[in-house]
Amino acid sequence: MQRFAPASPNQAKPNQATSRRIGNGPKSIVDCGSFATLAKKAGALEALDRALRQTLPSPLREQVKFANLRNDRLIFLASSPAWASRLRLMQTQILAAAHAIGTCASSVTVKVVPQPPVATEPDRSKPLSPAAATHLRAAAASISDPELRVLFLELASLAETADSGADGTHLAP
Repeated sequence: MQRFAPASPNQAKPNQATSRRIGNGPKSIVDCGSFATLAKKAGALEALDRALRQTLPSPLREQVKFANLRNDRLIFLASSPAWASRLRLMQTQILAAAHAIGTCASSVTVKVVPQPPVATEPDRSKPLSPAAATHLRAAAASISDPELRVLFLELASLAETADSGADGTHLAP
């Protein structure tokens, strides 16, 4: 049966100096072990992820990821509470698959980790055309209310600045 060592911050042999870790913060580099050990564990976890998710139905398989094996507990990450619930319902099948591939596990834990939102491009409004600016100026000339006239002229000036080049010259003929 495949087992990983439990995650313990101070697994030192006698006569070895260890750093004292307080709380749940990052581990000291001394407590992490060698890079080869970490790479080996990462490879084993990746193989276990592929093997366990292969047994899941297709829509669920894409929404969950195997994260770790700790203290005989399989830990999965789900993209939403709904997918987490569906995975929990399959706990018996997951544990049977884990035992079939030689992994010693007695329970399944699912943590919800929502996907970060996809960055969207801000909406860019189209600039007013020179013809629209002309119509706004004509409408402003016929308005008797001075505040409303100023607003129409400000809108017309937006069209004019959109047609100007970086050096302030007009691009339109």
